Amino acid sequence: MSFEAWVIFALFWVVFVTTPGPNAVNCVTNGMTHGFKRSLWGVLGILTQATLFLLLSAAGITALLATAPEAFFYGKLIGAAFLIYLGVRGWMNAGKPVSPGYASAGSIYGRAFLIATINVKSVTGYFAAFTQFVQPEVPVWSQMWVIMPTALAITALSYATYTAIGAGLGRSAMSAILNIWVRRVMATCFVIYGVLLGITSSPGRA
Repeated sequence: MSFEAWVIFALFWVVFVTTPGPNAVNCVTNGMTHGFKRSLWGVLGILTQATLFLLLSAAGITALLATAPEAFFYGKLIGAAFLIYLGVRGWMNAGKPVSPGYASAGSIYGRAFLIATINVKSVTGYFAAFTQFVQPEVPVWSQMWVIMPTALAITALSYATYTAIGAGLGRSAMSAILNIWVRRVMATCFVIYGVLLGITSSPGRA
């Protein structure tokens, strides 16, 4: 990968991971609920998913999924239902006092990994990256030495920032009513993303 191609890829990835979506909403929610340090387990869950998807994309699995509309259809329905469930539960729990220690690190990590995995934005984003930026005449695994560190570093910085924003909101002197409504807005975002996921076409048809 040339330097110019790397710069373009890095800019693409910045836009890809900083555009607000379910991952960002989850990071903000985690930061508000669990504080910054504990919520980094959620960032680790997203990085695990990113590493997995990068490897699968390099192996051609993501491209294969894009050509399997039936598998994509059922997968997105499951993902949509999960996001809507998280949103409804979040709305119902918004009025309850925040208890920073109520969720284990494994729970925070697992939830973040699931949300990142079912996000249709992930499939389309990785598919776009590997069709636009990987040079077909160069062995793909040799290019991964540049692609993976770049993508993972930008991903970590982006979602750590979203987590810090959430932690800042949680520490701020917001009134109890405002805190409840902020949490309800985050919950509503999950429902909206779930609905959008359910009606989204497959990557090949978008």
